[in-house]
This record gives sequence, C-alpha cells and structure tokens, in this order.
Amino acid sequence: MESLRMIENWPVPTAAAAVVRADGTVAGSYGPAGHRFPLASVTKPLAAYAALVAVEEGAVELDEAAGPEGATVRHLLAHTSGLAFDEHRTVAAPGNRRLYSNAGFEVLGDHIAKATDIPFGEYLRQAVLAPLGMTATELTGSPAKDAVSTVEDLLRFAAELQAPRLLAAETVAEATAVVHPGLTGVLPGYGHQKPNDWGLGFEIRDGKSPHWTGASSSPRTFGHFGQSGTFLWVDPEARAACVALTDRAFGPWAIEVWPAFTDAVLAEL
Repeated sequence: MESLRMIENWPVPTAAAAVVRADGTVAGSYGPAGHRFPLASVTKPLAAYAALVAVEEGAVELDEAAGPEGATVRHLLAHTSGLAFDEHRTVAAPGNRRLYSNAGFEVLGDHIAKATDIPFGEYLRQAVLAPLGMTATELTGSPAKDAVSTVEDLLRFAAELQAPRLLAAETVAEATAVVHPGLTGVLPGYGHQKPNDWGLGFEIRDGKSPHWTGASSSPRTFGHFGQSGTFLWVDPEARAACVALTDRAFGPWAIEVWPAFTDAVLAEL
C-alpha cells in the first residue's frame, strides 16, 4: 500500500505501520515490523481483551464489584468507575462521567490477578499473547500503559479483533459498542467530547471531533492511541485495521499527520 509510505515524512526517529483486512490478509506493511516499541495506552485494548477472556472463563463477571464503592468490572473497562486519571482516588460516582483512568485499569489488573491467582502480566500472556503468537509482546508493569510490542504482533491482535477466535463474537461486539451512552468527558490530547463514547477498553469514534482517526473513518471505528506516538484502529465498514507505532511522544505532530494518513489508507482500501 503506497499510503503507508507516508510515515517516511513523519517527524519521528522510527516508525512502522501495517494494515490487515477482516479476512486476515495483510494489505500492506512499511517500516521495521519487528521493532519493539513502547505502546503506552495501546496497552489498554490488550489488557481489556485479557479481562474479557477472564469473564468468559468465569473467573470474574462484568457486573461484579471492583474498584470504588458501587463500581464494577464493566465500569473499570469503560472508564466510568469514577477513579481519577492517574491516582487511586475517587472523583465521581460510578456511571456518571467518562473519566479516562489509568488507575482504573491498574485496579482492574489487580482484581483479575486476585481472582485468577496469576499476576496480570502473566495472565495476559497466557490468555491472549501466547495463543495469538504475539511472542515479541510483553507487559512489564501497569496494565494501563506498560506493554511493548511490534507491528507484526499487533497485526495478529488486529486480525483477532475482526475475526475472534479467543472470544465469542458476541463478546467482542459488546466490547466495541458504546457502554453507558451519552456520557461526556475528556479524550486525552483532544479535549472535551460530548458524548465521549467508549466500549469495554476500546475507544469508539462515533461523531467525535477533533479525533485521531480520519475524516472518512466510519462512526463504528474503534481502537486506541498511546502517548508514545502509537495507535491501532479497526474500521468495520472498511473491513480493515491499521497499526502505526513510533518512538516519539504524542503531540501536535501526531494531531496533524495521523488523520491524513488514515484517510489515505482508507481511500486506498
């Protein structure tokens, strides 16, 4: 795909990108696909997927108590637990606001580790990474932001999101549909969004503006971006997913180049 060559012009030391179709075929790849990058918050969809495996295995339930009083596993996954961004303190009642929270994912990881008697990083490896052959991916700390991976590995995950093997298709559909519709909140890096729609660990594009995906991205597009200059999106209407990883922190450069890149990829598809 010629559009992937656009990463050559990004103001970053190293970048790699690739596209995988819904049928599992790789539409294109450019850059060092085997280079390991810190994912930052692109860690969250991986952690969420492991949490959903734990739900399907019966280790936890989406609506069991977890985190602050009145909050559940579902609230933690959907950023509606009321926990602060990076602190383990409650700043709102569960279900009332979309408060993007790293702390929430850390509480979730601890909850699953306790329920399964397996450290969360190891649970993620056993539940998701190993079955998908993601041998270069590792969670080294917080389930919110401390995974490292490669484009090659994340293509396997992006293919799984489009044709699930580890989870029931119904579970993935629920995770990528809006949970607690209508809630407002801040999308990090892009300001206040009304509504600020999320699924279970996945951000949902809907009508958000400004946004890190493209103007031509469908409202059903879901995924995540990370402060390390990384993103993964799945566009069900385009029947494709795209991964882009860099080693430059997210900032104005990304806000400028990412949407045009996504629009070019979608146009070529």
